[in-house]
Amino acid sequence: MEYTKPLQKLIEYFQKLPSIGPKTAQRLALHILKMDKSEVENFAGAMIEAKTTIKYCSNCFNISSSDPCEICSSISRNKETICVVSEAKDLIAIEKTNEYNGLYHVLQGLISPIDGIGPDDIKVKELLNRVHKENIKEIILALNPSVEGEATALYLSKLLKPFGIKVSRIAYGIPLGSELEYTDELTLIRALESRLEM
Repeated sequence: MEYTKPLQKLIEYFQKLPSIGPKTAQRLALHILKMDKSEVENFAGAMIEAKTTIKYCSNCFNISSSDPCEICSSISRNKETICVVSEAKDLIAIEKTNEYNGLYHVLQGLISPIDGIGPDDIKVKELLNRVHKENIKEIILALNPSVEGEATALYLSKLLKPFGIKVSRIAYGIPLGSELEYTDELTLIRALESRLEM
């Protein structure tokens, strides 16, 4: 179907966003047209403000409007533990649990030779510098249970071993509410390896 050019352009921009297909892009574009002009201006302004004011923390590489970020500058955080994540979205997921009170380090990617991403393309050196300079007692590797996540975790654990600090990995296992018979073998293996004493 042919849309009027301004609508088509809006739909095309929405489709550039992750996980937005043609139908969702069309729904979003049509919703924008139903909004008051002031709401649309506020929405556009919020996007521009976020793009121009949010940057990376020079310490942990989390996204923030301040440098250092709110987490690094907080006096209530445990400064002896760093949770290493791949992306800022992983940090946000962990923060939502309200269970972790240490610092973070955002690698901004994972090692993936197939995609041409090596250790020098992510924030590995910066992590090692922090461990060297700060009084770190534990590193928690909270990386995705993928081939890239496994490779990155193994690489980091080898680099961190000489520091003589505790290096742990978040446990992976069977999601709550699922059934064993439908769980894939790798997840079952991880669940057995990460079993806890009761």
